[in-house]
Amino acid sequence: MNSDSAALGKQLAARAALDYLREDTILGVGTGSTVNALIDLLDSEGWVSRLRGAVSSSEASSERLRGLGVPVLDLNEVADLSLYIDGADEATRSRILIKGGGAALTREKIIAAAAARFVCIVDDSKVVTTLGRFPLPVEVIPMARRYVMRQLATHGGRPVWRQGCVTDNGNHIVDVHDLSISDPLGTESRFNQIAGVVTVGLFAARPADLMIIGSGQGIEVV
Repeated sequence: MNSDSAALGKQLAARAALDYLREDTILGVGTGSTVNALIDLLDSEGWVSRLRGAVSSSEASSERLRGLGVPVLDLNEVADLSLYIDGADEATRSRILIKGGGAALTREKIIAAAAARFVCIVDDSKVVTTLGRFPLPVEVIPMARRYVMRQLATHGGRPVWRQGCVTDNGNHIVDVHDLSISDPLGTESRFNQIAGVVTVGLFAARPADLMIIGSGQGIEVV
């Protein structure tokens, strides 16, 4: 897929996600280029004044929302979060995802868990049969980085420290290359059990409830 086709797919998926918004609600907002397209549409389609506020998964998204005048709330202040919209770095048609290319995986996972409904928006280049083509991000406590990398290597992957990247939580990211993830739920569970891991960018225990796939041919809802 060329870049123009991917950009069109992102725009179409983001626009289709607007159909799931409701007046006077608090929206969970993720991170990344497809979500940026959604945030821009909140402005151009008149949703900024119709939402009560947003809970954001990253400082980057929070800054973008505030710039449009959307109140950004702390999740601890929100009793009910009906909807969370986010993208993915890789996705299957079972709605299981790899996320964390933007280093916001921990907050994304928390908001997804708190939301009643999680809608994932992607262009069709992100859809795969087996996860693992995109390196799997793992957020780790800095002092445990080398230990975690040794443990991850025993599972057959090739862990690489994402140097220069510090998450909004003050942690490091290790990207695990060369995986073929045939058992996403089991892999998520095993990696999460390694001491020093904050969370892993597999969304299998809590997959998306609905996935909107945009392409040059239009949109598909899974």
